[in-house]
Amino acid sequence: NISQNLFTKNLPDPEILIRTGNTNRISNFLVWQSIYTEIFFIKKMWPEFTKRDLFRIISKFKNINRNYGGLNDKFK
Repeated sequence: NISQNLFTKNLPDPEILIRTGNTNRISNFLVWQSIYTEIFFIKKMWPEFTKRDLFRIISKFKNINRNYGGLNDKFK
């Protein structure tokens, strides 16, 4: 099992990944662990990222129908 051989083996996989800086890539950051992670790309640079931005992302995340790789209703 690959997961058991990673440095993060005792940590849960991330559910949210926020990429600041107007870059639409994850730069090999937790590639294996983030397979079902919801990724949010923000145009702001990190110092300009605010609590309001975070709360907006959390609100969007709460409204996502996550299916973890399964088919959702529109494909059934």
